[in-house]
Amino acid sequence: MKRVAISERPNWQAQAEEYGFNYHTMYGERYWCEDFYYQFGLKEIELIEDATEELHQMALKAVDRVVKSEKLLEKFQIPPQSWRFIRESWNREEPSLYGRFDFAYDGEGNLKMLEYNADTPTSLYESAFFQWLWLEDQIEAKNLPMIADQFNSIQEQLISRFGDLRAYHHMDLLHFSCCEDSDEDRGTVEYLEDCAKEAGLETQFLYIEEIGINSDLEYTDMEDAPIDAIFKLYPWEFMLGEDFASYLDMGKTRWLEPAWKAILSNKALLPLLWEMFPNHKYLLPAYFSDDKKASSLTSYVKKPLFSREGANVEIVTNGEVLETADGPYGIEGSIIQEYVPLPVFDGNHVVIGSWIVGDTACGLNIREAHSRITQDLSRFYPHAIVG
Repeated sequence: MKRVAISERPNWQAQAEEYGFNYHTMYGERYWCEDFYYQFGLKEIELIEDATEELHQMALKAVDRVVKSEKLLEKFQIPPQSWRFIRESWNREEPSLYGRFDFAYDGEGNLKMLEYNADTPTSLYESAFFQWLWLEDQIEAKNLPMIADQFNSIQEQLISRFGDLRAYHHMDLLHFSCCEDSDEDRGTVEYLEDCAKEAGLETQFLYIEEIGINSDLEYTDMEDAPIDAIFKLYPWEFMLGEDFASYLDMGKTRWLEPAWKAILSNKALLPLLWEMFPNHKYLLPAYFSDDKKASSLTSYVKKPLFSREGANVEIVTNGEVLETADGPYGIEGSIIQEYVPLPVFDGNHVVIGSWIVGDTACGLNIREAHSRITQDLSRFYPHAIVG
């Protein structure tokens, strides 16, 4: 893995606007960056691909263990009134759509899982579509060799997966939803809608705040029509804590992602995986904060169970707080994970996101930041496979 300088495309901002990538710059700061790219060899990609699929299967084994244990469901801070709903979702083998692992990878064969964003991962559009445009344009401009490639079949896999879901659920219409206050979430959902349409589905959008309940206790859209199936870019831990959650296991609505993804998106997954697969080559030691074994880690990262985009994460080395990030999480409890420094390229701390659709690893993205904690505004860089 190398960080390589490259000429920016002169028209990339206009191209971004044309294709609806409206959050390429946020709060006056570049989010999408292409003055450099990350170059990989094929063997590195194969390592990341194999690790992603192996860890995903391990995570599914963890879900099976959690749904069968009230003690673990409590550890994961899942409300008791939702246990049956989540358990039945798993027992029915409701299919999922996608997820993203975050890895620390040093370019020398050492790869460690930091977490699994399995419920509402973003940076999808720029990973699946916009960085592919970058690759094609740079090859055409002769800034990259003709043999250059990219680990990126995300879009093809998404379209295929929506086709599978259409057949599984016997549905023609799929609603899509997210919160009103996020341009990035809206852009992600619009992209997923396009993929669903390519798979032959009809789609209809409404904001999560617009979902209603009728007298038959069915979730309804803006026309008061019952929602048969819906993709929601909205965390399960938020949904399970809201008033209308009491109707979830009464209604007929099928949710995407399925309810069992509430287990995979939880940082409690990390100590459970370490317990189930101790000393696994892709895992870091991790414990619940109240576990006596947690004191064995002198350099660690403290992560709230529900933290997203690095919020409320704290890095401690040898008893000293090295770095922290603000946020709204933490009251739900936390885990401790051994601290492994992210690789640094030209003063930038780099994390790899590895995408999985269904059970198939199919692409990656690079995020870099001046800080050690990757957050929502950390810069996105494209990648290419050369050699």
